[in-house]
Amino acid sequence: MPLSKKLGAEFIGTFWLVLGGCGSAVLAAKFPEIGIGLVGVALAFGLTVVTMAYAVGRISGGHFNPAITVGLFAGGRTPAGELLPYILAQLAGAIVAALVLYVIASGKEGFDLAAGFASNGYGEHSPGGYSLVACLVSELVLTAGFRLFWLAPILGGIIGGVAYRWLAAPAPIVAADVTAAAD
Repeated sequence: MPLSKKLGAEFIGTFWLVLGGCGSAVLAAKFPEIGIGLVGVALAFGLTVVTMAYAVGRISGGHFNPAITVGLFAGGRTPAGELLPYILAQLAGAIVAALVLYVIASGKEGFDLAAGFASNGYGEHSPGGYSLVACLVSELVLTAGFRLFWLAPILGGIIGGVAYRWLAAPAPIVAADVTAAAD
């Protein structure tokens, strides 16, 4: 597949991910009001990835995120020559989608960019008003959990593979003269 088609697919996929996922959070979810809620935002992100994986994933591999591209490069699944172009296409798709979201959101009466359009953080920038310490603790715990759930299956696979090779190894074949025993 030509690189230009791969980059176009990554641009479109990342654009759709940011528009659908971030758009649902910015335009349709409120905290603490209901809106579509946190589950709705999570579903929006998941469904945008699935739709693009089916639509253009076969063209580019369906990364749609520089972190995925870097991870696949580190694992030897993405050639070095495609790393930077993929990331640039993804960034361009995300920026264009963010601009589209800005145009949509700024069309609402009372819109104020300085009020924190699509921002989060701690204190007054946290949807729930959480302190810096609370945000740091949640980030550390959730990141550790993410790494555990990422690392544990890999270690389990390695242990399982070693155990299988040890348990399922064929027994050595011993050659013996069976005709002499018949006499």
